[in-house]
Amino acid sequence: MIRLPWISRPVSAAHSAIIDIGSNSIRLVVYGGPDRIPATLFNEKVLAGLGRSLAETGRIEPEAMALAGTALRRFAWLTREMQVEVVRTVATAAVRDAANGHELVALADSLGLSVETLTGEEEAQAAGNGVLSAIPDADGIVGDLGGGSLELVRIRNGKIGDRVSFPLGVLRIGAIRERRAGELDRVVQRLVADAGWTGRGKGLPFYLVGGSWRALARFDMHLTDYPLPIAHGYTMTLARVAQLERIIAETPRADLKAVPNLSGGRVPTLDNATAVLAAMARQLGSTTTMISAYGLREGLLYAALPPAVRKQDPLIVAAHDEGARQGRFVEHGDLLHKWIAPLFPDDAPAAVRLRHAACLLADVGWHANPEFRAERGVEIALHGNWVAIDAAGRAIVAQALHSCLGGGSADGPPQPLGRLAPIAALEAAHRWGLAMRLGQRLSGGVATPLQRTDVRRKRGQVELIVPTADAPLYGEAVQKRHRALAAALGMDAALVTR
Repeated sequence: MIRLPWISRPVSAAHSAIIDIGSNSIRLVVYGGPDRIPATLFNEKVLAGLGRSLAETGRIEPEAMALAGTALRRFAWLTREMQVEVVRTVATAAVRDAANGHELVALADSLGLSVETLTGEEEAQAAGNGVLSAIPDADGIVGDLGGGSLELVRIRNGKIGDRVSFPLGVLRIGAIRERRAGELDRVVQRLVADAGWTGRGKGLPFYLVGGSWRALARFDMHLTDYPLPIAHGYTMTLARVAQLERIIAETPRADLKAVPNLSGGRVPTLDNATAVLAAMARQLGSTTTMISAYGLREGLLYAALPPAVRKQDPLIVAAHDEGARQGRFVEHGDLLHKWIAPLFPDDAPAAVRLRHAACLLADVGWHANPEFRAERGVEIALHGNWVAIDAAGRAIVAQALHSCLGGGSADGPPQPLGRLAPIAALEAAHRWGLAMRLGQRLSGGVATPLQRTDVRRKRGQVELIVPTADAPLYGEAVQKRHRALAAALGMDAALVTR
């Protein structure tokens, strides 16, 4: 069996957890799986609203404190029962700024939870690392909107740059807006100017972190009939954000609460989250925004990794893990990708990366009903918990898996792939899928046939090179798939023995 030492192996027994005491919500997330891209094993939040009264009283109100206490007791109990080995408890703006924040810290300590109260700068750094974890080539400004504060951080070349924290959490915006018309714009303009950040987002994307901004994206996805239920990577222009600000102001809350996948707990602050986004983007000079599903918690995990692990490609690591768990033969995907590579010498590096991910997932449909294996491949590619891949990339991988797993192509790409990626890219992915399908059938999914055979283009033919001793591999089913691949490439099929 081939072992690739640069791939982080799955962790089956040792789990870690983060309890995030935020200004709006308190959340427990338990992680397992590969270190570079850990899977979420459990996720629960309580909208305690710790920062709701800070602007008026400077304190966490008793009701919020009681909700927080109930949540922390449950989360402490759960982590013990789940035998989580490492539990990290962090608190942000509400606990940091409230006069009675220490009471909540003391309660957590009594439950065996040692609380780290992050500074605004540490909060910003964690958010920046979270975006880099999910979007390694990100180059722009991260904005992390919480209940009590808004952090900005410059990221570039995989590194954290300048960072700043503003008291502009979504639970504080309402009080600012109520003072007088245009007050939020004036406050944002002054804070950004005083911090020296005016215009620093010109020509750069504004990466959006936080549940409130994800809720805004989900609302826009609903309005535009976006074909994926995945907020990560979703983009909105500043002009569109301004439109959404007006639409939300005119939409009854009951209608907002009826929007699929839009958390009802986010609806009361959706207008404020949109208003502060529009005001901040204007001052930064950013015209494009992009949602990041990863933020503070993922950033804390990422920052704790060794440098070599941080450099791993999160898409490839996640596809390795998924393929190992759902496929029949561990590491087969790497061999398959190496085997088909000579057929596609002109693929750009970005395409090679997607092709590799598709090969790693090539066997995920084997245990599905044979009539639905192709659909299973599309489902995993489109809706899997992938990062470092955009919607077009998901569609391209989905097409490759659809073709690999026997999906028909007479009517073109399955829906909604044609809405997400260019047809030329999908046609190329179809050819990848046919090559993968040939390799799967030739080898039976095991290693040695791929190690002893080769496939290549030569003189207008797709040559399958097989040792004479292995000639029985070239059965009827293999011949059929060989001819299908050659036809898709505009060539003839040829068997070469040696």
